[in-house]
Amino acid sequence: MKIAFFILVALHGAIHLLGFVKGVGIKEVKELTLPISKSMGVTWLLAAILLITYGILYLIHSKYAWLVGLLGVLISQILIILFWKDAKFGTFPNLLILLISLMAWGQWHFQSKVDQETQRLLRGIHDQEHQNLQENDLSELPTPVKKWLRNLGAVGRPLVQVGEVMQKAEMRMKPDQKNWMQASAKQYTRMDLPSFIWTVDVKMNPFLKIQGRDKFENGQGQMLIKLNSLVSIVNEAGEKLDEGSLQRYLGETVWFPSLALSPFISWKMIDETTAKASMEFQGTSGSGTFYFNDQGDVVRFSAMRYMDTNEEAERKEWIMDMLDYQVFEGIKVPSKMTATWRLDEGDWTWLKLEVTDLKFNRRN
Repeated sequence: MKIAFFILVALHGAIHLLGFVKGVGIKEVKELTLPISKSMGVTWLLAAILLITYGILYLIHSKYAWLVGLLGVLISQILIILFWKDAKFGTFPNLLILLISLMAWGQWHFQSKVDQETQRLLRGIHDQEHQNLQENDLSELPTPVKKWLRNLGAVGRPLVQVGEVMQKAEMRMKPDQKNWMQASAKQYTRMDLPSFIWTVDVKMNPFLKIQGRDKFENGQGQMLIKLNSLVSIVNEAGEKLDEGSLQRYLGETVWFPSLALSPFISWKMIDETTAKASMEFQGTSGSGTFYFNDQGDVVRFSAMRYMDTNEEAERKEWIMDMLDYQVFEGIKVPSKMTATWRLDEGDWTWLKLEVTDLKFNRRN
């Protein structure tokens, strides 16, 4: 599809060269019946160069292709309007280029916003990689949590201040949705000041994509979802989302085990394979339960979370089930998992997630 679009743009640009050829008197062009001055001929050449350059930049995935595309379309369409009788059919490819360029601009603008938020979130982190998690640090933790931290290899390794998680996923937006949508995601998580920022790209079909950003910062959650990076379909905040974001952060202790020692988290042992964690930060609080097997692996996290932010929203059980494990930088963590809402009408597994890469204490 990309090649086909490039060919269309290249041909569209090449056709503009006819206006240049006639305008400077290189050759008579019978298809162009209206007179073209030399200055207008040069303008047709400029439009052709911009459009062909845009096609090349689009093909090589340049993040600034949209800028050249919008400029090329602007000049091209002005010329088409001025020479409407001969050039009106050029409007159709211009509309397509305009749409693709606007979508690319939206993606660039969205990513720039996320980059700024990520830089702010990671600002002020001090290097403490020389501080390792020691056995005596576990003394106040419940028995199953101690066993878990020993089993995964966290003891003796550096305390984690910041983590970068790369993910691929399959998602369903509604309980009755049959087809799974493919997605890729990236997340940065900070430990000393509890916070995360998660961005996801979801492919709905060849023409529609969803770009989303969830973040938790200063005890507050915020969710932003856009269609094709242009149209906002979700932009939510509020106390219920704050609580849910904190609970999500708490559950992701499974990737950043030294977070179990956070001063914002308190633990209560339920039995030999179960422990409840409660967290409070910046006026927001929440809790969740961790389940472990006999070997010390975490196998499930469960929390009562709000599904929505409206006034009628109620807490429903939200479950992360761990399906497989992998060692990243010496730490054994869940690499495959599912997320499920337990609803009155039945379970809704809406997410299948795989961690493809996990880095600790890197802030590039």
